[in-house]
Amino acid sequence: MEEPIPVTRDVDHGTAKLMPDVDRDRAWLLTVDGAPQSYVDLDAPTHLEFEYAQRLGHVLEVVAEPGRALDVLHLGGGALTLPRYLAATRPGSRQHVVEADRGLLELVVAHLPVPEGSGITLHAADARAWLEAAPSDSADVLIADVFGGSRVPAHLTSVAYARIADRVLRRDGVYLANLADAAPFAFLRSQLATFATAFEELALIAEPGVLRGRRFGNAVLVASHRPLDIAALIRRTAADTFPARVEHGLAVRDFMGAAAPVRDEDAVPSPEPPDGAFGIG
Repeated sequence: MEEPIPVTRDVDHGTAKLMPDVDRDRAWLLTVDGAPQSYVDLDAPTHLEFEYAQRLGHVLEVVAEPGRALDVLHLGGGALTLPRYLAATRPGSRQHVVEADRGLLELVVAHLPVPEGSGITLHAADARAWLEAAPSDSADVLIADVFGGSRVPAHLTSVAYARIADRVLRRDGVYLANLADAAPFAFLRSQLATFATAFEELALIAEPGVLRGRRFGNAVLVASHRPLDIAALIRRTAADTFPARVEHGLAVRDFMGAAAPVRDEDAVPSPEPPDGAFGIG
């Protein structure tokens, strides 16, 4: 059998590279301009390599009873890690994936094809523009994992955007976002304040070292109108190889402090990661 070889392509928003994992036969790491974007094992779609992806997976496990099919909207495609995961864990789910980089989508589909009948539909479009045109009350879960380079685009951080997301979600729907920040957490606090204007329940999942301000890192924002099973989330995240903390209720309000919601006219991208924050060896 031929050894898989790396694939490098210029895509719309940078240089993408697919690198095979020497330890897993059909597993690949996707990077864009050197920053890791996704990890996919084609033989084991439920394997979530990245810590933030594992935390998103934990939330997806508790949003509904096991195995129930869901209508899911993904903003940001990458290598389609979470769509593949949901197709395996919640068969019959209808999933729409919106990715602004058409060249990246074409690269992923060509080299890491999605199985037929997976229920995954791909759209090459700007995330907010697509969301603004989406039908109301059409999604059970909305997952935002959109990075322009290594930064969340400004137009996906405002109150207007949060309210559009709320409109598209059903009343018992759940919004999830992969964010990144470091102390003093101006961006993360502002995002909590922003989503508090549209949703009643908020939670934040991150490694304790990130929350203590020791390093730059990912944090998963969870927003909904209904309480989630926080106890189950705490158990799942605590059992990870790199355990995370789940902040909710008053702890989230305390963390938010006096941060103000973000208006469209004041929105800025998430902070630039320090050198090496998300690099690979």
